[in-house]
Amino acid sequence: MPRSRRREVQPTPPKRLNRHGRRGVRGPVTGPHLPMLQGRIDFFEMAVASCADYLKGLWPDALADVRFEIAAAPAGALGAEDVERWAVDTVRGRITLFRVPIERLAKLHRNDELHKRMLIESCVYRAVAEYLGKDPWDLAPDRFRHF
Repeated sequence: MPRSRRREVQPTPPKRLNRHGRRGVRGPVTGPHLPMLQGRIDFFEMAVASCADYLKGLWPDALADVRFEIAAAPAGALGAEDVERWAVDTVRGRITLFRVPIERLAKLHRNDELHKRMLIESCVYRAVAEYLGKDPWDLAPDRFRHF
């Protein structure tokens, strides 16, 4: 018996519209039981803030008035070798870390959260060491005793 060439129309599921014929307010993507998503910028800011707080606890007198700032990139970025990762202003008491050069120009052998955090912390250590005029290893000597 030959089949009919007419297609059977599938019923469409009912749309959820409000009384004005619109979709209405959508719910949150993550829901109440899941934590909010954390992006690259949030991760970078948290890593800088935690490392800066740690160093301010170790050097409370020298770093009391220092402000840590995060900028996207330096104003005069030229090439991969000439781009600053941080800027230190001892007169104004400001350390500025540039997020994009630190994240993008790094050559990590493993691209995971631990190695990214270690890279960010090493830049904070080197910037603070430059601000204080010390070696980065002298900032927290007891932290690395277990190695």
